[in-house]
Amino acid sequence: MSGRTSRRWGGIAGVSGFVALLFGLARWQPAIVSAAFGLQAPAEDADRSLPAPSTQRMAARLANLKIAENPQDNPFDSIGRVDMLRSMLANGNAGYSVESLTMSLAIELLNSGQPELARQTMDTLLAAAALQTPDTSAQNTFAIREFGALCDLRIGERDNCVLHHGVESCLVPIKGSGIHSDQRGSRAAIATYRELLAQQPDNMSLRWLLNIAAMTVGEYPESVPAEFLIPPAVFASENDIGRFHDVAPFTGLSQSNIAGGSIVDDFDGDGLLDVVTSAMGLSDPMHYFHNNGDGTFTDRTEAAGLSGIVGGLNIVQADYNNDGSPDILVLRGAWLHKAGRLPNSLLRNRGDGTFEDVTEEAGLLSFHPTQVGVWGDYDNDGWLDLFIGNESDVVDPNPSELWHNNQDGTFTNRIELLGSPFLGFVKGAAWGDYDNDGRPDLLVTGMPAVKGMAGMNRLFHNDGPRGLWKSGAEWNFTDVTAKAGITAPQSAFSTWFWDYDNDGWPDIFIAGYKPVPVGEIAMLYLGLPNDNELPRLYHNNHDGSFSDVTHAAKLDRVALTMGANFGDLDNDGWLDLYANTGGPDFRLIFPSRMFRNAGGTSFEDVTTSGGFGHIQKGHGVSFADIDNDGDQDVFAEMGGAYTADTAHNVLYENPGHPNHWITLRLEGRTSNRSAIGARLRFHVKTDDGERDIYSVVSSGGSFGVSPLRREIGLGDARELEYVEVSWPQRPGRRPQVLSHVAMDRAYLLVEGEGGLRDLALPRYTLARAK
Repeated sequence: MSGRTSRRWGGIAGVSGFVALLFGLARWQPAIVSAAFGLQAPAEDADRSLPAPSTQRMAARLANLKIAENPQDNPFDSIGRVDMLRSMLANGNAGYSVESLTMSLAIELLNSGQPELARQTMDTLLAAAALQTPDTSAQNTFAIREFGALCDLRIGERDNCVLHHGVESCLVPIKGSGIHSDQRGSRAAIATYRELLAQQPDNMSLRWLLNIAAMTVGEYPESVPAEFLIPPAVFASENDIGRFHDVAPFTGLSQSNIAGGSIVDDFDGDGLLDVVTSAMGLSDPMHYFHNNGDGTFTDRTEAAGLSGIVGGLNIVQADYNNDGSPDILVLRGAWLHKAGRLPNSLLRNRGDGTFEDVTEEAGLLSFHPTQVGVWGDYDNDGWLDLFIGNESDVVDPNPSELWHNNQDGTFTNRIELLGSPFLGFVKGAAWGDYDNDGRPDLLVTGMPAVKGMAGMNRLFHNDGPRGLWKSGAEWNFTDVTAKAGITAPQSAFSTWFWDYDNDGWPDIFIAGYKPVPVGEIAMLYLGLPNDNELPRLYHNNHDGSFSDVTHAAKLDRVALTMGANFGDLDNDGWLDLYANTGGPDFRLIFPSRMFRNAGGTSFEDVTTSGGFGHIQKGHGVSFADIDNDGDQDVFAEMGGAYTADTAHNVLYENPGHPNHWITLRLEGRTSNRSAIGARLRFHVKTDDGERDIYSVVSSGGSFGVSPLRREIGLGDARELEYVEVSWPQRPGRRPQVLSHVAMDRAYLLVEGEGGLRDLALPRYTLARAK
């Protein structure tokens, strides 16, 4: 692609990657991929005491790790790196030119939230560029001006989307109250982009950003020159899903964060779904939002005993100790390589929505960079086990972990059951019984640890015990990746098992993630050849293999998916998916995308009609019926990599659909208490005949999690003839069948009981604008 320029000034170690991003190189090197996420400024009241001594110990450990951080070793600590670079410029540093240090300083100033100063700093290089040879001068001048336009664009985003956030902010196509009221930043960027495009008319990155900037001032598409226009048709929806309005600002959930995870579940047993979020920096606190039952939430982080529990790109819930209350696992250190050798946290729920860090007590204390952990009872002994996928490469090898539950609150690492513990740069994982033999299998996805290396996807078949089944039996797993045919994408992120076509066999979704310039996204939207890594939808062939049906299903049109999850937006009984997108580069301004499942054969883009096209960076995604009205809402934790790239979390309220539904909470007794892994079949009668709808108890995707209770759309059913439940037990146990179940109600099913209990879930109206 023309319009990509080369770097002529050298850079210091750890900074060259950022310079490469600035100049729009076609590939990020592995070192740059590791530079994907940043840290925020210290939280207030970091020294507040916590009620549990073990929680205090973990909080102190995390605080000490933060204090020990060295910005030279951690390229994501932009604030620290600004101070470091200023010191180097003041005191001199052999081997690095003033121009190189100044350029690096400007980039770090932008990353740390000082775009005006970053622009001024870079402008000082224009005079130096004028003294270089003509070719070098032209290239560096172009790059400096492009960087200045990016600073202007960030000023506009900060002063409007972030500081004056509204319900229409940041939604493509930007209109209404989403149009910037303070337009100085965007208009300055527009002027520069027009001038630069006159020099490089084929530069797709500049073309895309010009269109976005025009949207922010309410002049898209009419003010964009025809030769640079991204046509409005590329953003059009293929079906009308109904408008899901963002009600987070009115409910108390509009927290501003950088990248992190999300959980929606009932943590205190009152029948109301609470919300927990995390953010990855060691100065970023978790947030526990208690559902007040009146349409609002209250931040009760301190009251929940979570003060000082900071960091965590991802979080996931499960009842690991079978006491009836969901616990929380916090995963830390992702993308940071050696600087990411941070402990995870297991937070035990005391039963009332307060938590205690029991990581050491459980034997789970280890120090590896990770963002993924998934719960599943691999040996069907009634106690949840845990796989943690760590990020390993040739420079910084880190073994993954397979923790077997000892049934006494502790775990033993049995990673040897998977063969080598070094599974690559793991980014996603999921348990799922793909061959319906009653034993959960393990899917692991990842990114190449070395440039040009093949992808890291691995599917481990659960072979069961060696010899007769008995408690404590040795277990076998076999790598069947090649046989299953799921080696692509070569660079992967979030993943899950789901039965998207309701044939009773779990299929696989794997999100592709290959760092590219925003121009590649523009070409994807325009249908031009591009260098994106697209997702894969694998259909289960019922014989241990899968077929790639991505193109036929029309899912080969979304890239750079980070957090993602699935649910049923319109209660039609077909699972839809939401891809939260982005990357660390500030130029990666493009919408997240929602796809509606059209009867199990293909997927329709409903992003614009539903109001889901958020252009800030998106991470953890949760589908959940937050207001207990029978349809699923969508919560998303927003925010990007660097300190300055904060964004407000969103809660998209479902406008309602006429289809039927059922909510079912399962409680295991012989099986694990969370009933994770239980398989459900809903057999319904409609005017057009009979159909089956399938579901498995899980939290959904591997980056952002949904409630463990099942919220099932039944479509236009006139009768729910029966529900079939296969509890997660040893193979051979017959399913439980519940006949003639009333629809549009919530139930509790306790393992061993013959029938359903009515579950009186409090209903309320989510708070809205007054």
